[in-house]
Amino acid sequence: MKISTAILLASASALLKVGAEPSAWSTYLDSRSTMTVLAESPPPLEVSPLIVSGDPKNRIDIVFFSDGYLSSEKPKFLSDAMAFAKDITTNNTFHSVQPLMNFWAAFTPSKESGVGRGGQPLDTVFQLYRDGTELRGVWSNDYEKGRVACSSLGAQCDYPVLAGNDPLYGGSGGIPTIITASPLNGHQILRHELGHSILGVGEEYDGQPYNGYFGINAAKTNANPIPWAHWLTDPASEPRTQRSVMPYQNYAWALMNMTTPWQATFVSSGTFTRHLLRFSLSGLPAKTDMKLELDGVDLNWEPKPDVGMDRWFYDMYRDMPLEAGKHQVKFTLKNMELEGDAQMCSLEVLEFGNADEFIAKLGYVGAFPTYSMPENRTTYRPTNEDCLMRQVTTSTYCPVCLEGLWTTLLGRLSLIDNVTETCEPQTSSTILNATLIPVAQFRSGTKIPGESYTIQWLKNGKVVAGFTNQTVVKIPKADASGNYTLDVKFSSAEIRLDRNRVTEGQLVHTITGACNEK
Repeated sequence: MKISTAILLASASALLKVGAEPSAWSTYLDSRSTMTVLAESPPPLEVSPLIVSGDPKNRIDIVFFSDGYLSSEKPKFLSDAMAFAKDITTNNTFHSVQPLMNFWAAFTPSKESGVGRGGQPLDTVFQLYRDGTELRGVWSNDYEKGRVACSSLGAQCDYPVLAGNDPLYGGSGGIPTIITASPLNGHQILRHELGHSILGVGEEYDGQPYNGYFGINAAKTNANPIPWAHWLTDPASEPRTQRSVMPYQNYAWALMNMTTPWQATFVSSGTFTRHLLRFSLSGLPAKTDMKLELDGVDLNWEPKPDVGMDRWFYDMYRDMPLEAGKHQVKFTLKNMELEGDAQMCSLEVLEFGNADEFIAKLGYVGAFPTYSMPENRTTYRPTNEDCLMRQVTTSTYCPVCLEGLWTTLLGRLSLIDNVTETCEPQTSSTILNATLIPVAQFRSGTKIPGESYTIQWLKNGKVVAGFTNQTVVKIPKADASGNYTLDVKFSSAEIRLDRNRVTEGQLVHTITGACNEK
């Protein structure tokens, strides 16, 4: 059944900070390389089922652990955890693999409510905190306690998620994964961070260190064979680099004031036909709170509806070229009451070639450049903006990451839950009943096109033709004794390449004599 794996220390390559500027990220990892281990025993845990698809021994189990929830806030934690579980099982990202997973909530009361600020944790179970007031990474002062808590649950916990009682953006990937209960961002950050924790992939967005791009969704060159060659939209030709450039990027984390607008100057070559301003803001709930200009032209920025004081990412795409030379972007605060809260978090300027030089079409798989900082080196990703490892506001993984999710999870499980043997008294026939992980034709509710199980039974190594694609087989008394091998193969349109044969499963069941003779 489920392959047992130790809960490993979160490595520098797995703990990937949400939206952190590269230099600070490197410093952060260095500072925690000698972190003191504070926990030796797990906290008291009250575990509740959320969404359970099968025996934890043959499922991937995600457990939400409470942090910063008082005893009186237990109902809120359970509601937050259920919302996370429902979102991850109905959203495109994890919907198809949901039958492979269980979700649980593990409550432990904290003495203080919320998440720490300014590098100082509160008196909470796992001591979650932010480095400053910025809405980006959330960290634990006691990672070991999260891993010990998960380990104490045995087969019931594979991936611990520390859920901080905080209504604003933040989180980090690794083991344990950390999220907040932000109504606007919590769910999408969970999906993004689990990409790091489960898939073991790096980022796809620009501005990370060169070594931050790794895994099945990253390539150091675009030469064949590119790792996702089997997904290329145009497989007959060499993957062509989609033409774009990033003339400016800054994770500013700048608090805005009424006195001085936040400004950035960059230089364009004037050789591209389209451009994009990608930026994130927090503490700006209304359109009248801020004015955004490019070269003195008001871009008519509007906040996301109901954003409140939370952080959000905005794309302003303009289907027109930038002239060669200097350009200026200006963010001007218009609401004095927001001083000390309003923040220009990050800004990126991208330029693109024409429609033939840069194919931005959704679903196109090719070789799209990603720009690292501060080395200014290029790696490649499979799609333009199709993956939430590129943008947390994207609803799903690209096909390369989704395939990786399937193969990673299946690699730790058996497609066969069990085979049971019963006797039919009237005929003394032996009944073998196989239970498979409920995907393909055994999914409950709406079936997913392109999925199927192929089932064969072999007796003493020879295929029993009449049992093909049957999960319940009846064996006459005279033919009962022998070794019966159940051979199962799963196929899905979301899996094109199975390097390790994780879409296959076998189980041998031995029958000794007719059932009425036992």
